[in-house]
Amino acid sequence: MIEAMKNVVVFVRDLEAAKRFYRDQLKLPLAQAGMTMMEFFSGGTTLGVAQALTPDALVFVGRHTGITFRVKDIDSFCTELVQAGVRFDQPLEQSPWGKMAVVSDPDGNLFALVDR
Repeated sequence: MIEAMKNVVVFVRDLEAAKRFYRDQLKLPLAQAGMTMMEFFSGGTTLGVAQALTPDALVFVGRHTGITFRVKDIDSFCTELVQAGVRFDQPLEQSPWGKMAVVSDPDGNLFALVDR
């Protein structure tokens, strides 16, 4: 029987660039880091960021969509991201489900930011 979701993993080419994006720009809490993978958030579901080391993994780099982060004070947070040079694929705007923006990591993996 499945008990819970453990993690969602995105694949990247450059783990150090990914660390700067996820930890320093998005300010996600780094739970653990190894030579080829990092996990953000401790307890519950984690976000794994893994270096793509095989041809099978490389095909997934930059292809993840549908991952959404709920953000407190989304206006200020998006302003910080703009100042930090984060690429916005969709600017912060009002949507039927609240304010939303879409950003991408250095490898093109997309993440939605929402306020609720």
